[in-house]
Amino acid sequence: MGLELYLDLLSQPCRAVYIFAKTNGIAFTLRPVELLKGEHLSDTFAQVNPLKKVPALKDGDFILTESVAILLYLTRKYKVPEHWYPRDLEARARVDEYLAWQHTTLRRNCLRSLWHKVSPPGVGKALLLRAGGERDSPGKGSCLLRI
Repeated sequence: MGLELYLDLLSQPCRAVYIFAKTNGIAFTLRPVELLKGEHLSDTFAQVNPLKKVPALKDGDFILTESVAILLYLTRKYKVPEHWYPRDLEARARVDEYLAWQHTTLRRNCLRSLWHKVSPPGVGKALLLRAGGERDSPGKGSCLLRI
């Protein structure tokens, strides 16, 4: 079987993989995983990714997870224009730098902002109380304390 991509297009990392593959004419079979229905938590999907997260790539017997790793794999396996991932060491390092930065900085803060916009009033507080923490108590519980 050819390349399979397990994606939910509600997820920004999944959309990045999908758009990259489509833009570069990379043939793949889309395997939808609906996060809102909890399909990523199923035993079937856990065989693809034991961490139960999307995106995931399956290429024959090879399975890869994490959007940045998948994008880099696709640039190396398929003939894509060099502007996506240059051959020049320093230019490539700049792409790597951006990929690391956006994943650890930009996405986290955008997600937090989105969470505040789409959550019904009081949800953040309810999650906080369920986690056993308070807004002004750093270091206790989980990342829910920062919501």
